[in-house]
Amino acid sequence: MTKKMIFLSLAASATLFAQSDLAQLKAQLAKQIHATQALQKRVEELEKKQIETVANTNKTTQAPSATFDQKSFLPDIALILDGSAVGRNIDNSTYETYHIPGFSEYDPNEESEIPFNRNRGFNFNYAELALHSTVGPYFDADAIFHLSPDEFEIEEAYITSRTFPYGLRAKIGKFRSEFGRINAIHQHAWKFTSKPLVYEALLGGEGINDAGVQLQWVLPTDTYMMAGLEALQGSNDVSFGDTEKNNLYIGYLKGSMDITDTTILLAGTSIAHGKNEDGHDTNLYGTDLTIKTALDSYSNLLWQSELLYRDKKTENGTEKQAGYYTQLVYQYDQNWKTGIRYDSLFKNISDQPDDLDRYTAMVEYKPFEFTKFRLQYTYDRSKAFGSNDERKNLSEILLGFTVETGAHGAHAF
Repeated sequence: MTKKMIFLSLAASATLFAQSDLAQLKAQLAKQIHATQALQKRVEELEKKQIETVANTNKTTQAPSATFDQKSFLPDIALILDGSAVGRNIDNSTYETYHIPGFSEYDPNEESEIPFNRNRGFNFNYAELALHSTVGPYFDADAIFHLSPDEFEIEEAYITSRTFPYGLRAKIGKFRSEFGRINAIHQHAWKFTSKPLVYEALLGGEGINDAGVQLQWVLPTDTYMMAGLEALQGSNDVSFGDTEKNNLYIGYLKGSMDITDTTILLAGTSIAHGKNEDGHDTNLYGTDLTIKTALDSYSNLLWQSELLYRDKKTENGTEKQAGYYTQLVYQYDQNWKTGIRYDSLFKNISDQPDDLDRYTAMVEYKPFEFTKFRLQYTYDRSKAFGSNDERKNLSEILLGFTVETGAHGAHAF
């Protein structure tokens, strides 16, 4: 009897343990089933989202007009406004007759070309509208328009290559030549409000800005070195001007190198060959040097000099003329800048004066990046006035303002 009870107890215990294990197994199975259902639901949601994304992509591809975004086809647009207030010891009617002895003459039958700051008092010099756009994978297109009170002018309009091999770049259209240091820089980006005297004397108010083609090559050297060639129509009538066919050819070599960790040097040499209005050859040579040293994050000192020399053949022989400018600009911080410049025409034709020079000082304030006010004083001994070539020393004080809006690329320093 006792043995029988023992066996019954063992059987009952085994049954109870088996039932307990079965309950645990059922609970674990229930948890796994719940987790599997949750994972399945998440997979279904992701599959649905993926299907919707593919459907929207196909819809856009097949019917682009349904999601057409006009903004993506618009060019970058910049608007620049420039004006000034001028005080001058020469009245407006006399100032309009100015010329540089030996380099230009006063013609009472022609309107004087004074593009900026013409009048005593207030001047609105121009509004500049600049457009830039990428044209497919091969070209960029640029157009710059000048709007002044008297005219609407296409300042530049050209296309530039994007994918030429071996460091080559091509440009075609109407553009400012990269002869020299500042010819390609627009007026609102100059360090001083007035153009250097030697540029005005040898290339006039417009400089070399012409229709033609340009090819540049960045050499595969450790330091930056760029060679360029340009073939232009030659419409600049101060040194060239024979436009029966394209007659102006320009070559230059420009380079830069780091002198120290904070100082950079830029140098270049240029030559232009063409025919003047009389059909004779003109050769124009230029060399430039710029050194910029950083003093801290926003402060720097820049020294820039440039020399131009011209051989211009005429019916009476060859006119050899030259001049230079040198300028020093100190940027104190993000807002303030000051500078001085000396200009001189040190070589003139034999029967014309050689003491033609100019002194300029300026202070510039930029309350923020795209607005600047510049106070400039000029003492100028290079001008003669009227048909009797009366020389007068000119004193001028100018307060100019420039406002830039929109997408505008950085300027060369």
